[in-house]
Amino acid sequence: MHIIEKGAIMDVSSSTQSSEGSAGVGQVDIMKKAQEVQAQQVLKIIESATEQSQQMTAQKTGIGSNINITG
Repeated sequence: MHIIEKGAIMDVSSSTQSSEGSAGVGQVDIMKKAQEVQAQQVLKIIESATEQSQQMTAQKTGIGSNINITG
């Protein structure tokens, strides 16, 4: 793809940056770390939803940590 700006043609590449040079490697490392953090956040959300679902099931069935005993 080419972008024309003020009479000059600038080549815009859609390919990924190679890992040559420290800047490229650093950017790749940052992106990997960001993906790891996002994956951990998603896992926490899933675990929380699973726990809430189990608590709701326990309350509905009367089995679990929330046992209602009336005398």
